[in-house]
Formats: sequence, structure tokens, C-alpha cells
Amino acid sequence: MKIGILGTGAIGKTLIQRLSAAGHDVKFANSRGPETIKAEVLSLGGRAVTAPEAVRDVDVVILSVPLGRIPGIAPLVANLPSGKLIIDTSNYYPQRDGLIDAIEGGQVESLWVAEQLGRPVAKAWNAISAGSFAITPEPSGSPKRIAIPVAAGGEHDRKMAMGLVEDTGLDAIDAGSLADSWRQQPGTPCYCTDLTRDELPSALAAADAVRSPKRRDISLAAVMERLSGTGATNPDAAYMVRLSRALFM
Repeated sequence: MKIGILGTGAIGKTLIQRLSAAGHDVKFANSRGPETIKAEVLSLGGRAVTAPEAVRDVDVVILSVPLGRIPGIAPLVANLPSGKLIIDTSNYYPQRDGLIDAIEGGQVESLWVAEQLGRPVAKAWNAISAGSFAITPEPSGSPKRIAIPVAAGGEHDRKMAMGLVEDTGLDAIDAGSLADSWRQQPGTPCYCTDLTRDELPSALAAADAVRSPKRRDISLAAVMERLSGTGATNPDAAYMVRLSRALFM
């Protein structure tokens, strides 16, 4: 499958590596041009190209950028033929992305993304931390393999996205329509808690739309406090799982 990835951050890098290793034809781009992409990323597989080239002649476009940058991507995908899949991996944090009125007013993040782009999207890879995603995955069929939810408006898009999630070393769980994707956003029981295929469905069902934004903000404050003034790098995967399970489940 031909895949274009916009974003070469922590999640984007693992997507490039895993999807290339699975045999997909992967192109990737950042916002500054291929000449600025580090050798570490270039060694993962795929081809570094410009952003317009990354979305040209592909079957799937994966957006691995902060939510606040989504409106700027709309012109890039405006001419993408209908039927081509766009997968959004972003999450909304008010402290980082600013007050986006529609989302603060209660609109589901992924529906806002679809509205900005003017076309349907699927939601995947947003409910796992970059640290957990980068860890060598358990083989398919292992009871310890991490599962993540996948939501989309149509069954075809959802199944297609789920197949790609499986190709990246994770179990894919059908999370229903895009309108239900708030159940996999920050603050919910399945967000960054590294649950298994057997555990994830009940976590999705237990999500609370009122409480999850409050829990989201507490978790971000805890992470920022840990980093404040220490010069430390991001907390590792194990810390993020412990924190998320304590706050969200």
C-alpha cells in the first residue's frame, strides 16, 4: 500500500519504521523540507519528500502532527481523490493547542479535524504514548500485546485503518464511529494505559465525557511538574502508563 506520513516526531518515526518494515511504500515529510530531516529518521525506511509530494499518489495519508496544525494541512489534502483514507493521530491539550472554541464547547476532536479538512478521517495511534509505541511489540496472538482503539465514520475506512494498526505491531479494536472517538482521547481509561485486546473494550465503555477533560488536564500538569526546572527528557513509557492508569481507570 502507498502511504504518506505528515510529521516525523516521536509517533511519526515509529510509524515510518513499522509500516516500511511491513512492506508498505512509505513517503514522509515534515513542515520544513526533506533536507532538514535527521539521519536517524532517514534510516528507518521510506523516502523523505516535501509535504505536497507526501500526499500525492498515495492510498493513505497519516497525520502525525499536533492538533493545532491541522487547519494548515487542509490545503495539502484538498485535491486528494475521494476514497483515499486519512488517519488522524492527534490529541487535544488546551495548554498546548490553545483554546479551540468548537472543541472547548464540546465537539469531538476528530469531528473537528474532519470539519477542518472537509473530508472523512479515521482515528488511530492516538491512544498510545510514543514511548510505549517504540518498544519492540509482542508478536501477534500474544496475550501481552498492546491494543489500541480505531474509530471511523465508515466500516471500510475503519477496517483499512485497523489493518495498518496491526501492521505496526498492535492489536486493533473497533471503537465505532468517529463521533464515538472521544472515548479514546486523553483522560479516558484506554488512553496511554497499554491495555490488551481483552481489556480494552471495557475501558472504552467506561469512558466518561464529563470527567475525562479534567483528568486530561491533571495528567498534563503532573508531567509538566516532573519536567519543570530539571532539564529532564520526557518521562519514560512505564511512568506514563502508571500515571494514566492511576488517573484514568
